[in-house]
Amino acid sequence: MHYRLGIDVGGTNTDAVIMDIEHAVIAKCKEATTLDVSTGIKNAVAHVLRTSGIDPSLIKHAMLGTTHATNAVIERKGLLKVGVIRLSSPSGHGIPPFMEWPEDMMDAIASSYVIVKGGYEYNGALISAPDRDEIRGALVQLKMKGIESLAVSCAFAPVNSEQEELVQELAQEILGPEFPVTLSHLIGSIGLVERENAAILNAAIRKLAETAYGSFQNILLDHGIDADLFITQNDGTLMSIDYAKQFPVLTIASGPTNSLRGAAFLSRKLEAIVIDVGGTTTDVGVLRKGFPRESTAAAEVGGVRTNFRMPDLITLGLGGGSLVREHNDAVRIGPQSVGYRIHTEALIFGGSTVTATDIAVAAGIAPPLGDSTLTSGIPSAVVKRGVAEIQAMIEKLIDKMKTSSEDVTVIVVGGGSILVPDRLKGASEVIKPEHFEVANAIGAAIAQVSGSVDGVYDVSTLGREAVIAMVKDAAADEAVKAGADPASVEVVEIEEIPLAYLPSNAVRFRVKAVGNIK
Repeated sequence: MHYRLGIDVGGTNTDAVIMDIEHAVIAKCKEATTLDVSTGIKNAVAHVLRTSGIDPSLIKHAMLGTTHATNAVIERKGLLKVGVIRLSSPSGHGIPPFMEWPEDMMDAIASSYVIVKGGYEYNGALISAPDRDEIRGALVQLKMKGIESLAVSCAFAPVNSEQEELVQELAQEILGPEFPVTLSHLIGSIGLVERENAAILNAAIRKLAETAYGSFQNILLDHGIDADLFITQNDGTLMSIDYAKQFPVLTIASGPTNSLRGAAFLSRKLEAIVIDVGGTTTDVGVLRKGFPRESTAAAEVGGVRTNFRMPDLITLGLGGGSLVREHNDAVRIGPQSVGYRIHTEALIFGGSTVTATDIAVAAGIAPPLGDSTLTSGIPSAVVKRGVAEIQAMIEKLIDKMKTSSEDVTVIVVGGGSILVPDRLKGASEVIKPEHFEVANAIGAAIAQVSGSVDGVYDVSTLGREAVIAMVKDAAADEAVKAGADPASVEVVEIEEIPLAYLPSNAVRFRVKAVGNIK
C-alpha cells in the first residue's frame, strides 16, 4: 500500500492529510501556521504521521501548497535584483518596462532594463531581426549592474519563442549556465507589458522558491519520507518541484484553488460555487468541470498588473478569527482578525477578544468548540446581529459570483466554515462535506499535473485542424514537462477566440491538458 501526503499552508493554519491509493483519508490535522512557515509544516507532518501510524517510507508522493511566493511579493522580502531584456525595438519604446509599478517594489528588485531590436507581429512575422552583438552588450551592461536574475520579454513571444530563447542562450554564455533566466512566453499570455511583468515577478522570487522548496524536501527527509515532491499551482493542478523552482509565480493564489479542487472531490460536484472560510479571510470561487474558473481580467499581484492565469476569486476579510465590534447599533465583522492567535485570544479559549467564532458558538450554529459558557457575557442582540451580518456578507459574495439569477449549488469548506448557516439566499443547496476543514490539503493531495498553451495562430495559412492538433500536442508536452505520466495526459479544455480586429484569420487558442502523476 502506498500513500499521498497533502499539505496546504494558510495564513492561520497549516493543514495536512495522508490519503491512500483509493483517495481515502487516513489521517488529517490542522496546526497553527508559524512565522517561519517551515515549523508549521514540520508540526503538521509529525502530527499526521503520529496519528496514522503508517511507515513514512510508504508515502510515495508529497504535495505542498504554500504562500511563500505570495508573501514575498506582497511583503517585498527575499526578492532578487532583476534585469530585463525586451525584444521590441524600434516599436516598443513607448511604454518601457516597470511602467506603473509601485516604487517600493521597484526598489526591492533594483530594477534595470535594456530594450533591443526584435519582436514579432501577431502572425509571427518579424518586426525586426535581433542583433546578437546588441544582446551581448545588453547582458554585459546588466551584469555590471549586479543583477541576480534575468527576465526576457519579446513582442508576441507566445506566437514565436525563438528570440527569447536566443537571449537565454547568450545569457548562459555571458552570465553563466546556472544563472536564473525567465522567458515570458512560458508564463504569461498575449499582451507584452503584462506578460513581461509576470516574468519579472517570477525572476524576482526564483531564489526564495528554491530555498523554500528545498526546506520542504529536508523536512520530509527528516521524517523518513523519501517521496516524489510536487507543488500546487493556481489552476488547481500540480507541478514537479524542479518545474516549480523555475516558475514559482504560478503558485500565487494556489491556496484557494486547492480548496476548490478539494471541495469538488469531497462533494462529487463539478459545477458549484465554493466558499472557503479560513481564520482570517473568506475566498469564493467557481467550479467549472471540477476545476477553478479562471479570471478573464488582468490580475494585480502586489500592485503589479499581470496576465498569467489566475483563478476567478473574491476575497473578503471574514474568518473564524475576525474581530466583532459594535458600531452605531450595528455589528461589524472583520476585516481585522486574531489569525493564528485564535486559540489564545478568542473568548471560548479563555481569551478576551470577541471573534466571529465566539458569535457562532454563542448562537448555537457551530459544533461544540472550546468552552461555550465563556460567551455568556456577549449581549444577545450582538449575537443576533453578528449572525445576520455574517450571513449577509456571504450571500453578497454568492450573488457577485453567479452568472445568472438561478440558485446554484454552494459548497462550504475550511476551518472557519462553522460560521456559515445551512441555508443561504441564492443557493439551491448548501453542502458541507466530510473533511471540509482540510479540503485545501485534500485538494493538494488528489491534484493532477497540468500543462497549458495560450497563443495566436494564423488559421488561414496553417489550417484550423492542423493548428488545433498542434496546440493540443504543445499543451500535452507542457504537462509532461511538469511531471505528468504521458500515457494519462488528456486535453480537458480548449478555447478558440477569433480576433476580428487583426487582419487575416487570426485565432487565439487557450488549451489545458492534465495527467496523473508519473
